[in-house]
Amino acid sequence: MADPTVIVVGNEKGGAGKSTLAIHIACGLLHAGKTVAIIDLDLRQRSMSKFFANRAAWMAGNDQTLLMPFEPDMGDGKALARADETEQLARFDAAFAEARAGADFILIDTPGGDTVLSRTAHGLADQIVTPMNDSFVDFDLLGQIDPVTLDLLKPSIYSESVWEARKHRAITEGRTAAIDWIVVVNRMAVAAARNRQRLEERMEKLARRVGFRIGPGLRDRVIYRELFPFGLTVADLSNDVRPVAVSLAHVAARQELRNLMQALGLDGGSLNAPLDAAA
Repeated sequence: MADPTVIVVGNEKGGAGKSTLAIHIACGLLHAGKTVAIIDLDLRQRSMSKFFANRAAWMAGNDQTLLMPFEPDMGDGKALARADETEQLARFDAAFAEARAGADFILIDTPGGDTVLSRTAHGLADQIVTPMNDSFVDFDLLGQIDPVTLDLLKPSIYSESVWEARKHRAITEGRTAAIDWIVVVNRMAVAAARNRQRLEERMEKLARRVGFRIGPGLRDRVIYRELFPFGLTVADLSNDVRPVAVSLAHVAARQELRNLMQALGLDGGSLNAPLDAAA
């Protein structure tokens, strides 16, 4: 069996939508017929782990069968967060070895900060997906700009982290630029067009400089939040699975997810099937 593809969802800033993105990528892959292993390195919050626990509970309570990923057991997250780095790395190494034994994809969600586990995961990535909000506040972790002219000055701390991960991959595996890095803009506002144009121009310059691709993210829709308690995404909605009334907004959200999967070079699977909105 070929080695699984490792996708790391990372950004050192909290609130950028990493877990939401990771959840949707995982479900998109499941609906494309892939076997998926997930590892949640946000040890205290564990949003991705909780999402799939909600999914299992919803299935049991509604006599439904949905696709599920495999999650290696890393024990109590809060206790592990207090453990020393040696123990954390040992638990992660064991979980990663278990995941790679039987999955097509390993999807790793990382915390909003610089941790030894996050750095290690980035070094194992085949693809890094970085969500950012439609804001210069989020861009600051990728690139520094001149406060007077708004000219791009240099890469910032997270870009440097990805560079280190790429260098580590090249040294350990003899490959250069082996990590495909894609930055997606989440939660785009409907206004502030001038600010967005300025941001997009700086992103394009930085992309050429440090080597990432720019892709579509997920807009700030209530839909994504309202399905979380059920452990569901727009990819799961069907005639049988409709915990909420399906509207045209759900259809649009499904198209967003399809566009994201295509930008990542991943199969959209059943996302290509039509979703009929309720009258």
